[in-house]
Amino acid sequence: MRLINIKPGRALALFLALLPFVLVLIAYAVGSDIRLSANPQDKLLPAPATVVETMQRLVTEGDRRTGRILFWHDTWASLQRLGLGIGISALVGLMFGLIIGLLPLARSALAQFVAVLSMIPPLALLPILFIVFGLGELSKVVLIVIGTLPFIIRDLSQRVLEIPQELIVKAQTLGASSWVIATRIALPQVMPRLIQAVRLSLGPAWLFLIAAEAIASDLGLGYRIFLVRRYLAMDVILTYVIWITFLAFAMDWMLRRASRRFFPWAEDGL
Repeated sequence: MRLINIKPGRALALFLALLPFVLVLIAYAVGSDIRLSANPQDKLLPAPATVVETMQRLVTEGDRRTGRILFWHDTWASLQRLGLGIGISALVGLMFGLIIGLLPLARSALAQFVAVLSMIPPLALLPILFIVFGLGELSKVVLIVIGTLPFIIRDLSQRVLEIPQELIVKAQTLGASSWVIATRIALPQVMPRLIQAVRLSLGPAWLFLIAAEAIASDLGLGYRIFLVRRYLAMDVILTYVIWITFLAFAMDWMLRRASRRFFPWAEDGL
């Protein structure tokens, strides 16, 4: 039997899914043990038990000065910025994706412009954003929008162009207006693609958020990571990195579930 025809059962699939994580944990534990055996004061690879203890302390103990549990305040601040930035990108991207995909005049005017915008490294614009919008929340949200919006627009407009022309021709034959075609034909076809585009944008969005928080912020997950790096507090840094990874995975999982729930016909299994 060819390998491409072998499909794992449920138990084997679960084992294969967990295997890479277990191997990474084992490799880390071995590396940490080797370094700590050579130098008990080594801070680069803290023992797994130390990381777990740090996690418990960060999520339960308040700050000595303010009494607030900074871990949860950092999380809430970052999620607000991320959610607002991704939400704006999704809404604006959906609107322009439909316009560019459906209207030839708009496509001629905007398609190349959006393509050029997508080539600009968003992090290179960060100093400009801080100068124009200040060091507050607006510049961080704008960075996320700039970093994710062009990709979403290009992806959705391409999906609109892939809609079979027969559907659009039939709708016009039946007297449908451009608005009806956009809302009744194009929009249902594009919504599953929008969820997928947002899922793919989450990684870059987290990158832009952490970069902005590291440079100019007094609260947030990225700010905390770069604050403690000067003390080589790797146990704290690893705790925040693990938490960010979990949050990103949870958001991706919820979007995937939403896609399966509302658009089962478009589910790709990813």
